[in-house]
Amino acid sequence: MRETNKKELFDRLNKCRNEVSALRNELNALNDKKESLFQNKEKISKEIIGLIKGIKGSKRKRDEITDWVKEAKEKRRQLNEEIKSKIEGIKELNKKKKDMMRKHMIKEDPSMIKAEIEKLEFKIETEGLPYNQEQKLMKKIKDMKKVYEESKQISSVFGKVHEMSKEIDRTREKADEIHRRIQNKAKTSQEEHEDLIESSKDIDGLREKEKEAMAKFLEAKAKFQEVNDKLQEKLIELNKIRLEAGEAKEEMHNVKRNRDRMRLSEIQRAVEEKMKRGEKLTTEDLIAMQGMD
Repeated sequence: MRETNKKELFDRLNKCRNEVSALRNELNALNDKKESLFQNKEKISKEIIGLIKGIKGSKRKRDEITDWVKEAKEKRRQLNEEIKSKIEGIKELNKKKKDMMRKHMIKEDPSMIKAEIEKLEFKIETEGLPYNQEQKLMKKIKDMKKVYEESKQISSVFGKVHEMSKEIDRTREKADEIHRRIQNKAKTSQEEHEDLIESSKDIDGLREKEKEAMAKFLEAKAKFQEVNDKLQEKLIELNKIRLEAGEAKEEMHNVKRNRDRMRLSEIQRAVEEKMKRGEKLTTEDLIAMQGMD
């Protein structure tokens, strides 16, 4: 191989080595970028998964509240029907009471008459009233007792009206309490619903970011593959040039060895001529003879 060709070969070898080194550096940088983009995409994906889990939990909670509200409304309806029925019952009892009071000419609740009798009796026993005043009170008590006896038959009606009124109050309290709880639950349900809407919007936004992150990752991955392919091609070229360079070096070594052998042979012949002529050998001649050995 000519010297010019050898120089060109070794120049190609150095150039190829530099290109391989540059490609490796570029590939490492692209790999770091690719991994960073992938991690960013994974982070966004995890955020989406977390929000989806939250949405499922909110939906489950909202559905539970909806079911509870449905049952509570039915219970409230039943209580209101019960109140309505009892009010109708009171109306009937009040009508009956009025009819009886009109029939017996009673103008007030018998229980109030009884209370008034007891009050007057207590007054007679404790105040020491004058005789004529005491007699008047006794007569009044007697008349009131007569009215009370006549009204006894409607006392039960008054009692039933009073008891049903208390039952209506208790039932209304229950209905009102259920109504308040329904309102609170409805407020909580609305908050859960608003959270669902907000989370859904967040997911939509994150999905767009995930899509963009995935596109950037795939772009970086494609670039990485492109540079990796170039590197593999360049490595094949480098190995080929190394092989050629190795053969060139071997050729150079062979040429050098041949030159050294020829030079040594010439020296050896010169030394042999000196020895034939009986001339004195120099140090160089002795070294040359050792090379012959």
